[in-house]
Amino acid sequence: MTRLEREAPAAVSPLRVQLVVATLARAVMNTAHRMVYALLPALSRGLGVPLEALTGLLSLRGALGMASPLFGGLPDRYGRRHAMLIGVAVFCAGVALVGVWPSYYAFAAYLILVVVAKFIFDPALQTYLGDRTPYARRGLVIAFTEIGWSGAALVGIPLAGLLIARAGWRAPFLPLAALGAGAGAALWAVIPRDAPAPGRPQVPGRGHLALIWRNPAVVAAFGLSLLISTANETLNVVYAVWLEGAFGLSVAELGLSATVIGLAELAGEGLVMALADRLGKRRSIAVGLAASAAAYLALPTTGGSLALALGGLFLVFIAYEFTIVATLPLLTELVPEARGWVMSTGVAVLAAGRMLGALLGGFLFPYGFAWNGMAGMACNLAALAVIVLFVRERR
Repeated sequence: MTRLEREAPAAVSPLRVQLVVATLARAVMNTAHRMVYALLPALSRGLGVPLEALTGLLSLRGALGMASPLFGGLPDRYGRRHAMLIGVAVFCAGVALVGVWPSYYAFAAYLILVVVAKFIFDPALQTYLGDRTPYARRGLVIAFTEIGWSGAALVGIPLAGLLIARAGWRAPFLPLAALGAGAGAALWAVIPRDAPAPGRPQVPGRGHLALIWRNPAVVAAFGLSLLISTANETLNVVYAVWLEGAFGLSVAELGLSATVIGLAELAGEGLVMALADRLGKRRSIAVGLAASAAAYLALPTTGGSLALALGGLFLVFIAYEFTIVATLPLLTELVPEARGWVMSTGVAVLAAGRMLGALLGGFLFPYGFAWNGMAGMACNLAALAVIVLFVRERR
């Protein structure tokens, strides 16, 4: 039995089991969230709308992310477990809607509901883990649940691509709804009801705003997250279009190309599990940012070969995943008494970055993919300056 399992509340499933179930639930939710990027051309054709219309919806989804703090009180008010279950229910409603009513408006609602589900679920899970794991081990634990992010690219998106290729663009949605319902039932069974940690003071009402925004370290960390997210989304919204145009990939091949990204992200998460607690979260983030800047600049130069292009994507996403996952345990400890609010606000900041990145990426791509790479590099260099000069790790 591990130390973390000994610290888990009695009469509930061991923490190891909870981590596995929560990670699988995240994999299902993230498949629905992420497949839009990899399968954007096929979804555009199936809906009968131009690519610009869908990238505009992605920008709207990013803008809605700034409403994430509205859900910041749910884990404290109703418990971490109930907040996670609410998130899963919203997710199931969103994906089932497209399966039952395949239209542009249903698709727009699906994008909104799935991202709202993540606004609720992810901070509740991260807050739950922050309550129950020591900071010295938190990089390992939180990075493990992020396998649900890479798993979506490694398994979920390729399967969605195959379903679309064989049965049409709407094929993945009802299976995702069924998997989401199963994940919700498993979470209900293994996550304890007494979600807020005993004895942990909580900041009520609007008090969290002053506590967070008057803390320079928190503000700097949010700025760091904004820049990292903007850089990645600048490439996320166009990489599938770039691959399809440069190499003539089919929809199934585009789905399978996500396997490369999934492997990179899995490797990045593994590196966080192995290194972040030993090196320190702040130092790990700085190393990741330097590597990311180089990878973003190099990617557009690989367009002459599919193997090189996929290798470039691998480098971009391993560096990005290592960096962004290393920020999560750091955020959980900046203001422990307002942990749920910090993590929810962090989601809003990441979403704002995705909004900016989607707009910037769509604007730059017609001028050449190299501009997307240079924008990503510039954002990462700015983030490196922030982490070096302004962010301090709480000890």
